Amino acid sequence: MSSAPEPLADADPISALREGDAGRTDEALAILSRVFGYDAFRGDQAAIIDQVAGGGDAVVLMPTGGGKSLCYQIPSLLRNGTGIVVSPLIALMADQVAALEGVGIRAAYLNSTLELHEAQAVEQQLLAGELDLLYMAPERLVLPRTVQLLQRARLALFAIDEAHCVSQWGHDFRPDYLGLSMLAETFPGVPRIALTATATEATHRELTERLHLQGAKHFVSSFDRPNIRYRIEPKNSPREQLLRLITTEHEGDSGIVYCLSRKSVETTAQWLSDRGIPALPYHAGLDAAVRQDHQERFLRAEGLIIVATIAFGMGIDKPDVRFVAHLDLPKSIEGYYQETGRAGRDGLPSTAWMAYGLGDVVSQRRFIDAGEGGEQFKRNARSHLDAMLALCETVSCRRVQLLRYFGQDLGAENCGNCDICLSPPTTWDATVPAQKLLSALIRLDRERGQKFGSGQVIEVLLGRENERSTQYRHEELSVWGIGQELTEKQWRSTLRQLLARGIVEAEGDYGVLVPGPHAGPVLRGEVTVELAEDRTPQRAARGAGRRPGGASRAAESLEPAQRERFEALRAWRTSVAKEKQIPPYMVFSDATLVGIVETSPQSVSALGTVSGVGAKKLAEYGEDLLEALHAAE
Repeated sequence: MSSAPEPLADADPISALREGDAGRTDEALAILSRVFGYDAFRGDQAAIIDQVAGGGDAVVLMPTGGGKSLCYQIPSLLRNGTGIVVSPLIALMADQVAALEGVGIRAAYLNSTLELHEAQAVEQQLLAGELDLLYMAPERLVLPRTVQLLQRARLALFAIDEAHCVSQWGHDFRPDYLGLSMLAETFPGVPRIALTATATEATHRELTERLHLQGAKHFVSSFDRPNIRYRIEPKNSPREQLLRLITTEHEGDSGIVYCLSRKSVETTAQWLSDRGIPALPYHAGLDAAVRQDHQERFLRAEGLIIVATIAFGMGIDKPDVRFVAHLDLPKSIEGYYQETGRAGRDGLPSTAWMAYGLGDVVSQRRFIDAGEGGEQFKRNARSHLDAMLALCETVSCRRVQLLRYFGQDLGAENCGNCDICLSPPTTWDATVPAQKLLSALIRLDRERGQKFGSGQVIEVLLGRENERSTQYRHEELSVWGIGQELTEKQWRSTLRQLLARGIVEAEGDYGVLVPGPHAGPVLRGEVTVELAEDRTPQRAARGAGRRPGGASRAAESLEPAQRERFEALRAWRTSVAKEKQIPPYMVFSDATLVGIVETSPQSVSALGTVSGVGAKKLAEYGEDLLEALHAAE
């Protein structure tokens, strides 16, 4: 940030701004600078704020880390009354409110964690006009008593966060969101803004219709997160692969590891802990108090890893998550995008990594076929999975394909920051092997009346005897041993890619293989099957490739001496956060600390020009931070 006003004497930036007579845009910029410490809006932020502050409705699609919260926080400060924020994230409301209070905004929440007298106190603050923002869950908002309370208060706006939760076809559907349609009729004069970081064109249309926002102005930002490096590699001892990622690229960094099952979550967290990597489990089967404790420890600690099911992460506002890893295949691109988007919210370099194998494809298809729900629901789930598999098996830029799924064009063929762009895969003509595999499936079915999973089919192709091949006389089949030009590993890679393309399918509880809907043209030789060779990850010795001094990846752009000062500021920040019992990022983010180290301010006034240093934080931390910085020089 190039410039900023001198700090306010009373460190109360909001009340001072409201006394001014500047235009709405100038007033919004003044709040951005004085309260939040930034000197310019990004992307559509200014237009969104102007729309809502002027009393208009808005639908906002913006990536995680794109600054969605400012789009309702600043209009709430510009308009008379209290902004009501609808959020499904009861467990995070206390931290969200603490973060706002940390920059001088009067905020509170109403949810089931409050005692009766505490809730009544918040209600009185609302009615007295003493709150800028009030958070509540959708199930509480739609209660008649709450509606009556809000009708007695002066309201600035309604912000419907995580608005994709209203989509019944989405991956995060919350039935209580459907009741929010009443806001349009019950509060006709109060502007509404619906926000989400995850929405296909179909979900976008659905949330607009269900929330009665047909007359709203729509803002669709690019879903691109250029600071995130996307990497997907063949699954081969996935925990060892994860350990290499952490020790060689992200030692000392905070990260999230996603697993499909609760058991896998617990065993993986224990496995990492046994190897000296601080890790905690999180899943819906844990006691609620344990889950809350693990979440709070993750938010407050530096360098802690949370191993979780998809039950974890929505609304997590921790900006310094440096990597998100998947040890199992996500069910959809929407889920994958939202989960990986929790990395690098501060804009600094981060990694989205996944280990993906043949078993993932088979198990996910089996879950869909065996799951509850009608045929339409299953078709929708298969469509989501097919898109996810296509992303995994693409031989072109992953970012281009990811953005195309959300209806956006990167404007280039390559992003330069995914594994495909950085190390293009080698492709080979797999038409004949694909025909051999399909022939084996057909012969086993026609001549033996049998269907098998991948293991036995590969054994037949390789001509390797085992108990089942002897029992069923598979060696007498014409396809016995016809695939010996490939190794077992190569066959598994081939089969995984054929499954992803619908040339082969896995069906039933046991995942038996059958020709897929696209098998015919392959068998008839009408198409060429081009597959990618599996890229074996380079094995690195423990500790190889570590950043100098073990510094966080957030500081990789800094010179060695600057890295030392950055780590000293992180240590100062940790001690302040512990004293105040708040997460370290609520003091200052990694990005702000990097900016401080790069500019090396020599006065409180100069410190106020650094991006992310608002008036209240400058008044509260300025002198102590400068002392810590100078002590490290």
